[in-house]
Amino acid sequence: MTRIIRDYTHADETSWLRCRVLSFLDTPYFDDVHQTKPQIPAPGFELVATDESGTILGAMDVTVDGDLATIDTVAVHPDHQHQGHGRALLAEAQSRARALRVNTLDAWTRDLPDTLRWYRAMGFTESSHYLHVYANYYTEPGEPDRAIGSRRPGLKPMAAFLHASLGDEQQFRDEFSRVHVCRRFTLLL
Repeated sequence: MTRIIRDYTHADETSWLRCRVLSFLDTPYFDDVHQTKPQIPAPGFELVATDESGTILGAMDVTVDGDLATIDTVAVHPDHQHQGHGRALLAEAQSRARALRVNTLDAWTRDLPDTLRWYRAMGFTESSHYLHVYANYYTEPGEPDRAIGSRRPGLKPMAAFLHASLGDEQQFRDEFSRVHVCRRFTLLL
């Protein structure tokens, strides 16, 4: 199969969304679903890996702020994983970031062992951490009330997504069923 790395176009949106949803389905990001593709403002860039028919195999979106570029999305369709598409997207992203005189590329991700191994294998190092805490009524009815505390009359919290200090990890793991360590991976260019 021939792999083509190119810029995302609006015509790719449906295929991009499917690729992202399916690649996230068995990860801690399973519920990070979009109905439309988030736009990346210039000078950032949006890349796709396709086959010769134009089918999207993978995608990478990168925002740029001064001398820092951040990978906002990296996704490889499950049917095409472990074939080098993510590595090829990253190589193109690094080249484009260098051309923009960016000196650091980073990404934030949760605690999925395969993903952590991939970033490390690509030369990234972990540089900071914090917690993602989910409180969901349908997981355990008391979670949202414990997370939010006092609330506005007439509103009943059903779910909450919160950030917390890594130092409070055990306390939150005892109180909530879904807690992830969010990790920043950094690569100097």
